[in-house]
Amino acid sequence: MKSKYSQYYDQSLIPSYYAFVKNMTIEELAKRSEDKKQLTTLNIVIVVLCTTIILENLLVLIAVCRNKKFHTAMFFFIGNLAFSDLLAGSAYIANIFLSGPRTFDLMPVQWFIREGTAFIALAASVFSLLAIATERYIAITKVKVYGSTKTCRMFLLIGACWVTSILLGGLPIIGWNCINNLPECSTVLPLYSKKYILFVVTIFSLILLSIVILYVRIYLIVRSSHQEATNSPAYALLKTVTIVLGVFIMCWLPAFTILLLDSSCRIQFCPILSKADIFFGFATLNSALNPLIYTLRSKDMRKEFLRVLCCWGVLQSGRPADRCLVPLKSSSSLEHCSHKHEHQTTPIMQDCTNVQDSWVGTLAESAPGGCTAGKSAKSFQCPEVYVTRLKTCR
Repeated sequence: MKSKYSQYYDQSLIPSYYAFVKNMTIEELAKRSEDKKQLTTLNIVIVVLCTTIILENLLVLIAVCRNKKFHTAMFFFIGNLAFSDLLAGSAYIANIFLSGPRTFDLMPVQWFIREGTAFIALAASVFSLLAIATERYIAITKVKVYGSTKTCRMFLLIGACWVTSILLGGLPIIGWNCINNLPECSTVLPLYSKKYILFVVTIFSLILLSIVILYVRIYLIVRSSHQEATNSPAYALLKTVTIVLGVFIMCWLPAFTILLLDSSCRIQFCPILSKADIFFGFATLNSALNPLIYTLRSKDMRKEFLRVLCCWGVLQSGRPADRCLVPLKSSSSLEHCSHKHEHQTTPIMQDCTNVQDSWVGTLAESAPGGCTAGKSAKSFQCPEVYVTRLKTCR
């Protein structure tokens, strides 16, 4: 018998394992695969959904990077969750285009990479949710565990999240698989060991249970505190991340159930496992919903999204980049300027040639503290904020 690792480059291995778990001959499997050579309607829907996932989460990452108000532990963890969702969308698209008859052109090592990437993205999402819950608990209970090295520890935690995820998703390619042990093979993922799948689902379930316990404790602390706490930004953010957790559980529970059934059911005895693609397709929806939750729940995030989309639209139209004027009244944009000067905010796009020359003198006298006049008194620049054109656009 060949060693396990020597078979990682054997292209004939995958067809034989798939044929075994599906109770077919290799010829029958090849014929069935040829019938599915074209993308199905479900696959097309998932590809469109994954493209949306990539664009949405890219927008979240840009927003978190651009706006200094979001440079906090909480939003960095949300950015980490967005990056894992972006990776998940990319992995799902690759999985779609490398599945069907193209699966049998893969070597086992390529198959492990294809499936492992999706598992890594899933693990990173779960660990990001745990990091968010931990951060919220620390914030609500006012426990000072970061100290002067807060940023360093935060990034170490994010790094640990990815190292653990890569290790967890890479266990099969390291050796925890069912090569040379066909009866132990998964029906849904034929080269994966049933014990590995059970292990992963158990780990994820325990982590999610821990997150739920943390949020219950946070809720009890908030409810027992002063009434004003329920109207605080921290409480609003708590509700947002609780919704994110609830949506994750709702979307992934069917897929976890299928994987649990796969790990305990004898090969060829559970017909529902042949419909696993539907359950994983539903789970994909989670990565698309998270950015929508941030947008609907956070006014600052909506404004930052608007800034990014506006600037992108201006650049695509070929107009000067400095014409991208977006009103931002949040503390992240106007924290260095007095609120009494909010009337300076201009529409998203304004033809600067229509502004009267008299504005220059008026605003020069009433410029808010910390703001300085631009070149030729055509603009005012608030520290780290935006530029309001007053006379002409270049």
